[in-house]
Amino acid sequence: MATDSTRPCIGAIEPVAGLTAADRRQMWWLMQAHYEGLEPTQFHGDLAEKQWVITLRLSDGRLVGFSTQTLLPVPGHPGGLVLYSGDTVVAAPYRRTTALAGFWGVLALRLIDANAGRRLSWFLISKGYKTYRFLPMFFWEYHPRPGLEVPAEEAAMLDSLGRARFGSRYDPARRIVVAAENGCRLRPDAAPVDASRLDDPHVRFFVNANPGHARGDELCCLAPLDRDNFTPAAWRVIDAATATVPS
Repeated sequence: MATDSTRPCIGAIEPVAGLTAADRRQMWWLMQAHYEGLEPTQFHGDLAEKQWVITLRLSDGRLVGFSTQTLLPVPGHPGGLVLYSGDTVVAAPYRRTTALAGFWGVLALRLIDANAGRRLSWFLISKGYKTYRFLPMFFWEYHPRPGLEVPAEEAAMLDSLGRARFGSRYDPARRIVVAAENGCRLRPDAAPVDASRLDDPHVRFFVNANPGHARGDELCCLAPLDRDNFTPAAWRVIDAATATVPS
């Protein structure tokens, strides 16, 4: 008999409105297992403003991972849109699966097709290096990144989004969302940064750019969403996810 850690996972893009009460409880339990300082009202408020959830389920329907998503206009940038990722978590035994990333890519491609001619980007705020590492894995171009200043237009977009969504908690000098006192933060054992991790230049950059990550500070990031910006690694996981979507 397969153990939980070897059972196959099924990815999907689901509307938030379609989540059951049991789904929401499982999502809350997953968040509590990985984050400290998270209040139920904060979690449910974040979920209520999202349009989609990328889900990772076992064959019995149990949720073992998810990422909440919504499409937003960019204040002060007519025609600009961002896919904004909110709460994201995967239970430890299932972190090697690429299904969640693949279905996020499927959603991104659908939005690229639906918004042809508009500037579309991914807006990510990252508390941990594992989330930030998704950027160099998936994209040729993204900001901020090692060895390059954030271009003026992308910097202006990040500042507009940061101020609009987070108000005084947004620090434009560092493009960081400063954690609220006793706010939500990763549990110490969820994504520890030991010396070996710092050998990775992307992890090292994230830690230097967001030195308050352990207390819940979040680095604001932006990546253009177009087909030419996806790396071969991105296409591999997107193609694998696409192959499982019913025709």
